[in-house]
Amino acid sequence: MTAQEPTAFEPLDAIAAEPELTLTEAAENHDGEQRDLADRNSLRRVAGLSTELEDISEVEYRQLRLERVVLVGVWTEGSAADADNSLAELKLLAETAGSEVLDALIQRRQRPDPATYVGRGKVEELAEIVQATGADTVICDGELAPSQLRNLEDRTKVKVVDRTALILDIFAQHAKSREGRAQVELAQLQYMKQRLRGWGGNLSRQAGGRVGGDGGGIGSRGPGETKIETDRRRINDRIAKLRREMGEMRKTRDTKRANRNRNQVPAVVIAGYTNAGKSSLLNRLTHAGVLVEDALFATLDPTTRRTETSDGREYTLSDTVGFVRHLPHQLVEAFRSTLEEVSDADLVLHVVDGSHPDPEGQINAVREVFAEIDALGVPEIIVINKADAADPLVLSRLLAREPHAVVVSARTGEGIDELLSAIESDLPTPEVKIDIVLPYERGDLLNQIHLHGEIDSLEHTPNGTHVVARVHEELAGALAQYA
Repeated sequence: MTAQEPTAFEPLDAIAAEPELTLTEAAENHDGEQRDLADRNSLRRVAGLSTELEDISEVEYRQLRLERVVLVGVWTEGSAADADNSLAELKLLAETAGSEVLDALIQRRQRPDPATYVGRGKVEELAEIVQATGADTVICDGELAPSQLRNLEDRTKVKVVDRTALILDIFAQHAKSREGRAQVELAQLQYMKQRLRGWGGNLSRQAGGRVGGDGGGIGSRGPGETKIETDRRRINDRIAKLRREMGEMRKTRDTKRANRNRNQVPAVVIAGYTNAGKSSLLNRLTHAGVLVEDALFATLDPTTRRTETSDGREYTLSDTVGFVRHLPHQLVEAFRSTLEEVSDADLVLHVVDGSHPDPEGQINAVREVFAEIDALGVPEIIVINKADAADPLVLSRLLAREPHAVVVSARTGEGIDELLSAIESDLPTPEVKIDIVLPYERGDLLNQIHLHGEIDSLEHTPNGTHVVARVHEELAGALAQYA
């Protein structure tokens, strides 16, 4: 045993011979112990180990789930300005979801890499940027295949999210009504079903009797289904239940639509790109009091208000969910019952943000969704909003491109009277012309003519009210006896 090694038991005199601590040294040791105790009792954030939080308010969401993200895009077609606009929109989407954007990268390729989206060499650069910036999430400007998602996460060592998952997350935050929440959940489940993954023991199966002569048999069988198969079956069951619930909700919506059709009330729908000012326009036209916020997809649940033209004809005005470039097809499918309000409308007010860097791109993106829901044949008025903030040259260019357009500002009220006149002239015209004398005691029928018809002339005579007007076929039948 060497001199430095302590013995198992030391004599009492050796212990007593140890030097005593001074007051200063004793105080320093006491302070050190207090600091250790404080460190043990305190909480310290560890990057990359945050738990997904659910069922919290939007304010808490932004405070607690503020992720630090790096954006990645692949430029395959169009101009450099188009690519920059797409990535700028992705930045707004990420910030709406509650993220802090640290950096944005874009790569020029003929097509995305089938394995890693950006290519083998660029993945290494991306991993270095993620490590240098301290990002905990990478958001790709496109829909990734499951293999691309897995490969990127393996290389970058952080969570990877594609554009579709980002938009679905925003919709999940903003859906308020029962139907809206069901539609978003259905879209999320359809997206997740193709991207399930399992590892290790989660993939065990039933082995059967003696497996391969290695002694396997009783007691060595797996659970039967793989974990991934169990998850997929549960998702399919939930999807089926949601479809049944949405079918019941659709009956209610169809009943309301049938009542409007039976009463011959024309339907006008406000549609357009997200954050173009649709809710502001609805509030300006009908004083609906819908939430207005400078954010993408601030309102998802449709709002319908009844209003009337200057000559007394009634019509309904409905706000719809906003559109965006490459709107996930899962959302289009899930929100089809809501979007059918557009295809069944008598007139569409297609709202465009005149102050946006690429308003033509917005128009094309919205019309692509119109094509998916068979709404291209509906009469359309282009409403170029935010005239108070738009470049006059851009407004002139849009008016030359879209001849049936009106320039307005929902914030200041500019152009609203012109828009109302355009709506009145484009509303469907009653098809039956009548020339009748109504007895004065039939004021109820005269009121129906005012509400649902177009009066050409009206004169009070000794025998009654002489009315020349155009009305719908059902009302014309009720008035036939007074012709």
